[in-house]
Amino acid sequence: MSEVKIAAQTRTEFGKGAARRVRRENKVPGVLYGHGSDPLHLTLPGHELLMALRTPNVLISLDIDGKTSELAIPKAVQRDPLKGFLEHVDLQLVKRGEKVTVEIPVHTEGELAAGGNLLEHVLNALPVEAEATHIPEALTVSVEGLAAGASVHAKDITLPSGVTLAVDEDAVVLQVLAAQAEEAPEGAEAEGEEAAEA
Repeated sequence: MSEVKIAAQTRTEFGKGAARRVRRENKVPGVLYGHGSDPLHLTLPGHELLMALRTPNVLISLDIDGKTSELAIPKAVQRDPLKGFLEHVDLQLVKRGEKVTVEIPVHTEGELAAGGNLLEHVLNALPVEAEATHIPEALTVSVEGLAAGASVHAKDITLPSGVTLAVDEDAVVLQVLAAQAEEAPEGAEAEGEEAAEA
């Protein structure tokens, strides 16, 4: 798992106006919380944070005001709904060796059995408990040869060493659906003919 270093500054101004000023400087307001400590309000560099967040559950090494260093993982990210830029980020304080609950993206490989079946991702990400500095970036599941009606449960997914499920082991993660032929609703052809005659 990659660890990204980001320099952050503590923030003393709050509210919408202060947040707008921070964003105008291409920075992102954020909050660091956890371990029973008071929330710490931060300003983070926008581009560096955006690049770091491309990796799911990225481990961020924060250099705060050049004085203290803390490890954190992103917990909530707010983006502008139209332009997509970062508006705010919540970071959870973690320590090396500490177990955290995170959601790991589920990727698939292989081809389904012939017949035009459809693969449904019931869970796009699998909740797991992992050591904060060893969070897997993704889990890959083979769907090779699965036919309609087949399901992949949480317990069927091979987890890396030290990672445990944080969801019911019988939870369905993937399922294969039979392809359905499209049929015109009854009476649709007759209505079409009547409309053509009129």
